[in-house]
Amino acid sequence: MITEISAEAPVSDRRRLCKDDEEPQWKGNELRKILLTRYFGNHKLHSMLEAGSGNSSSGGFVKPSSGGSALLDSDKSGSSMVEIQCLLDKVGATELVIDLIVNTKNDRVFEESILLGIALLKGGNTQIQNSFYNQLYKQKNSEKFFKVLYDRMRLAQQEIRSTVSVNMFDFSCRKREDESSFCSTRFRKGKDSSLYMREDMRGQLKEASSATSKAISSYRNEPDPDLDFLGQSCEGVGADELEEEPEMSWPIAIMKPVLRYLQLLCENHNSDLQNFLRHQHNKTNYNLVCETLQFLDCICGSTTGGLGLLGLYINENNVDLVRQTLETITEYCQGPCHENQTSIAKHESNGIDIIIALIVNSINPLGENRLDLVLDLKNNASKLLLAIMESRHDSENAEKILYKMRPTELVDVMKEAYAQDFEAEEDMDSVGEQIKPRDVGHNIYILAHQLARHNKILQQSLRPSFGPGLDNDKDEALQYYAKHTAQIEIVRHDRSMEQIVFPVPNICEYLTEESKNRVFTTTERDDQGSKVNDFFQQFDNLYNEMRWQKKIRKNKALFWFSRHISLWWSISFYLACVLNLTVGAFYPFGDDGDEGTLSPFWNISLWVALGVSTALLPVLPKQWGVVSFLVSLILRAIYTIGLTPALLLLGSINLFNKLLFLVSFVGNQGTFARGYKAVVMDLLFIYHLGYALICVLGLFVHEFFYSFLLFDLVCREETLLNVIKSVTRNGRSIILTAILALFLVYFFSIIGFIFFKNDFQMEVDPLLASGGADLLCDAKAADSSSENSCPASPSKSLPDEDDGVERVCDTLRMCIITVLNQGLRNGGGVGDILRRPSKEEPLFAARVIYDLLFFFIVIIIVLNLIFGVIIDTFADLRSEKQGKEEVLKTSCFICGLERDKFDNKTVSFEEHIKSEHNMWHYLYFLVLVRVKDPTEYTGPESYVAQMIAKKNLDWFPRMRAMSLVSNEGDNEQNEIRSLQEKLDNTVTLVSQLSSQLYELKEQ
Repeated sequence: MITEISAEAPVSDRRRLCKDDEEPQWKGNELRKILLTRYFGNHKLHSMLEAGSGNSSSGGFVKPSSGGSALLDSDKSGSSMVEIQCLLDKVGATELVIDLIVNTKNDRVFEESILLGIALLKGGNTQIQNSFYNQLYKQKNSEKFFKVLYDRMRLAQQEIRSTVSVNMFDFSCRKREDESSFCSTRFRKGKDSSLYMREDMRGQLKEASSATSKAISSYRNEPDPDLDFLGQSCEGVGADELEEEPEMSWPIAIMKPVLRYLQLLCENHNSDLQNFLRHQHNKTNYNLVCETLQFLDCICGSTTGGLGLLGLYINENNVDLVRQTLETITEYCQGPCHENQTSIAKHESNGIDIIIALIVNSINPLGENRLDLVLDLKNNASKLLLAIMESRHDSENAEKILYKMRPTELVDVMKEAYAQDFEAEEDMDSVGEQIKPRDVGHNIYILAHQLARHNKILQQSLRPSFGPGLDNDKDEALQYYAKHTAQIEIVRHDRSMEQIVFPVPNICEYLTEESKNRVFTTTERDDQGSKVNDFFQQFDNLYNEMRWQKKIRKNKALFWFSRHISLWWSISFYLACVLNLTVGAFYPFGDDGDEGTLSPFWNISLWVALGVSTALLPVLPKQWGVVSFLVSLILRAIYTIGLTPALLLLGSINLFNKLLFLVSFVGNQGTFARGYKAVVMDLLFIYHLGYALICVLGLFVHEFFYSFLLFDLVCREETLLNVIKSVTRNGRSIILTAILALFLVYFFSIIGFIFFKNDFQMEVDPLLASGGADLLCDAKAADSSSENSCPASPSKSLPDEDDGVERVCDTLRMCIITVLNQGLRNGGGVGDILRRPSKEEPLFAARVIYDLLFFFIVIIIVLNLIFGVIIDTFADLRSEKQGKEEVLKTSCFICGLERDKFDNKTVSFEEHIKSEHNMWHYLYFLVLVRVKDPTEYTGPESYVAQMIAKKNLDWFPRMRAMSLVSNEGDNEQNEIRSLQEKLDNTVTLVSQLSSQLYELKEQ
């Protein structure tokens, strides 16, 4: 298959030399479709052709993070794309790309080869990267391959230098032109004939440029650039002309896909290829890292002495190329690749100056018409500077950056970006997801935060100042960025610690305070004193809650109810207390004749109390003022509208409030969105649903059901919940002990039934029959006029003296019931209710032993065992609660270090848990890794993402903090690191000299 494609290439070369402009292009597209059909199949090809055009060009690079042709970009299926890439790699697509790049002399074939390489590497396919690396490194093809790319960069730089003079002249003419006036007015004002000469020269230059471009285009079979300005009147030279720029020539335009290809080779921080682009271990090495920086230096014009006048060189035509260059250099450094970072920072060109100028300078006139492009450049430039300093423990690169800039410039740029964001919000005509000025300012703030570690002036500038007459806009911007910026510390594979500063994702704003308190108080500790393991297990639930909260924010009514869930719960409990107080005080309703009536004194007193409580409502503390007002209002309502209507009104309010609570609960938790199984398993939801059902029963069935609502106090108070837990936590031990007690009761019942049946005699108090007769007599009093119509005595004769004693052990069943009932409830056991025997009786000794055994075994041992288990459990729960509160106050949630470790240190314990090891900052970082595109990861983010995928928590600091390391230790580490770098450089130099000496000997 590879040979077939190679055989087709010369035919394409010959067709491109035809003079006809349309036929070769049509045939080229047909050839391309045939080749794609061989790889993808007809069905796949047609679906892809419907999604996007098949004409691949450098203009197809629209997104900063995506490359390749529009055809391949339209395929959004990640798995199928990876499979196709791997399939093409198996049949030799990577080898084909390398061979075509090395051997072709045709520009069109070279461009398509680069685009094919981009399509293979799209998404950061590690297998394709390794395949390219193996082809270049192991098969010794790297020298020719990198020479081609190196020569292309050199050719592009020469092309830029040869055309920059025309651009400078064009800019000088434009800069003098007033935007509010036409050229005719400008001519009338001019008195120097040299001005007309310059306009003449300008027209001639444009004519020559247009003719040259047409000739080149006809040779390369490219569309003619619209550069013919001849025949334009003076009115045509105005604001419209300012927007038109000369198009880039092909040697410069081809650099965009080339740089994209180099970026994808290093995607996902492939350290082997990052170093390979810098040094190939060949006889002749081509440092593409430094050459890319040199290309950025050239395209931005610093080599011509125009540093700072970026608007002279950057326009709408080449801004994408500048952006791609910044992204490629960023990918060279991230990971981190310390060698590439050092190589870029120490390069002799003005690359660092260009990057800084892109951040701190305004790029006009491009910024006046396309602010979004300028913001994109500033954003990528700030990311590049961060990549140069990424994961470095020394201050060398940061000091080089600070040496070439004024620290306060960054603060001014942040302030400007923050102010531009309000203007962008007012402009509603923007289409698509464009980068926001505030986000660019946020990245610049993070850059300034990293640089501030090495510069006290910048560190002081980042602190908001307070006081009259100060820059409030600046303080507002700094406060906003500080609020939405977080930092954490992670542990690398080599056990070194690193600090990460990152922007807080917007979705983190939707985490509720209730969830924060719940996680903070209920997360369990591990053996090292850290709560990281349990905290990490709860991340998925917290993230799903954030997404649900973000969704319900669109429904403002539901969000308002959900936000006040604690208020609805408190109102439900207080209403339940009021309802039960009312029922307890006045039930049965209507039994006294003066219901709803009060003496004039109390009636006036209630009105006065209601008025006073209403007047004091804004004066008294919120809680007490509301309570006094509600109590006086309810009492006044009871004696005004009546007890029964007032009770119905309170019950209705309670039911309505509980329904509001259920709506809030469902809104907060997203109960029904998790499926019916989750609803059934959610015990808290079932509990509140049962609470609402009791409210309905109390309102429509009977008032006594309101008494069950008071058990809500157990759920509200942790102390009462611990009382319940003291019984339920060791419930199995208690149940087994109780079963043992039942066995013993059964055993003593059998013995008592066999030997002491006659001793089981109990005094009883029978219900008097006269009471029933009196009731019957009262019921029949209306029908009988005789005084003796009711019997004076019951039909049964009066009991004798012994009739008040009953035998309660004639059957074993009654014996068991008696021993269980009376034996366990009496302090002395079953002996307290048995007949007191005489010492002369033959079973007196056996009876004493029986009573004592029951008392010691059942009462003292077994029952106290049950009581002891409950009391010990309650004590354990109380000590656990005190221990948890102590841990929360005196130890770090993340690392487990205690408060005393920070005594006499530069950082206090409060600062440590607030800024260094803030538990919510770690949660926000986990969210950032979840929501961010993996191809946009920085080095630390990529490392943490890999650890999360393995469920490895070693990246969390355990019993460690960077602030506890002394400055002397840091200085020693920096010295050791610098010595190690020098030693490595010396070893590299010796090896190079040895290889050169060996080559000289061979020659």
